[in-house]
Amino acid sequence: MYMSENLRIQCITIDAHDLKKVASFWAAALDWKITFEDENEISLELLDESPEVGRIPDILFIKVPDDKAVKNRLHLDLRPQDQSIEVARLESLGAKKIEIGQSDYDGTTWVVMADPEGNEFCVLRERKL
Repeated sequence: MYMSENLRIQCITIDAHDLKKVASFWAAALDWKITFEDENEISLELLDESPEVGRIPDILFIKVPDDKAVKNRLHLDLRPQDQSIEVARLESLGAKKIEIGQSDYDGTTWVVMADPEGNEFCVLRERKL
């Protein structure tokens, strides 16, 4: 089987109606930097080049004319050091807790949230060592 040593994920792309609002939320949420911005797209990157971090794809926000209408087919899972503190911080930035059926599962350990335009993401529990 052929495996490319040169192929990697460059970015994760998210559509946004209010480009600046959504990109600013994620920049603050992740503590990443806006590295490119024009009227149609904004790129965020983690600028930590330490070997422990490695190469992480950037997040590219593309301006679209329509609002989000259905559940995401792809979402981000965030792993905090303290779930309740992080959920509260994200809410202060404009995120909201939402219900998409996760409470139907016994022992749910994650919190489903939505960014200011309704894009779902999860805040996982702390990793137990």
